[in-house]
Amino acid sequence: MAQTFSPDNVLVYEQKDGSIPDAQNALILQDVIENSKIMQLGVFQEMDGKEKSFEFFAEGPGAYWVGETEKIQTSKPTMLQATMRAHKLAVILPVSREYLQYKVPAFFEAIRPKVAEAFYKKFDEAGILNVANPFPQSVDESAVAAGNVVEGEINYTNILALQDALYDGDEEANAVISKVQNNTALRGSVDANNVSLFDRQAGTVDGITAVNLKSAALEKGTLYAGNFDHLHYGIPFNINYKISEDAQLSTITNADGSPINLFEQEMVALRVTMDVALMITKDEAFAKLTAPAGV
Repeated sequence: MAQTFSPDNVLVYEQKDGSIPDAQNALILQDVIENSKIMQLGVFQEMDGKEKSFEFFAEGPGAYWVGETEKIQTSKPTMLQATMRAHKLAVILPVSREYLQYKVPAFFEAIRPKVAEAFYKKFDEAGILNVANPFPQSVDESAVAAGNVVEGEINYTNILALQDALYDGDEEANAVISKVQNNTALRGSVDANNVSLFDRQAGTVDGITAVNLKSAALEKGTLYAGNFDHLHYGIPFNINYKISEDAQLSTITNADGSPINLFEQEMVALRVTMDVALMITKDEAFAKLTAPAGV
């Protein structure tokens, strides 16, 4: 009778590549979704392949006053089509070869936090900050393209100006992206009655949900505001992995600057790949507050 593969009974050295078992795949995805600001704030699109086309309302249908017995006018909403494409995100983690003796579920449970953190940080930096971005848009690019950039320090007046930039495009922010280093300036953003716009306990700025992005690429003093109903993302495939015992890693080095050689140093490296997609359907839905250039 043929043996059926069960990750609960197989050591990692017996199963060095393939799809991560469903239970651990779900947990890694859960960690990514719960920590990624794009995934917290954006709209999820189901995907069953690398590309997905979907329609969205550019302008809704109108309503009309109607007298008794009069014909009701009809109006056609403006629908546009967007196509979003997934791109591969990958991480390589060098670990001790002792990990090869783990059973598959225990192995992925052990490395799950590091893999998830690598994925959500990279996705957010690309989709929000336009850092090493493979997608056609980012929140930063959209704010700049729409002319919704407010230059100045974080204070009461400029936070209102940030929101006004969105109002000009008939949009209203449902979230603000900041970083913890901005909290002091946010607390100091007070009105004429010395009431701060920042409610740390509620996690809001002027009543709008505020989230902190942990990234060195986000400069202190920068805020993004937007209607994130116009940001869509998708995850078309399960996460895949491959383990190598003999590769030489060129992108990370030892303390002396030499490349890490897995065979010579009795190590293994785990390569994990994940496919994600992102699409922004309206540039005018995003705005940015930033310090003036050179300041």
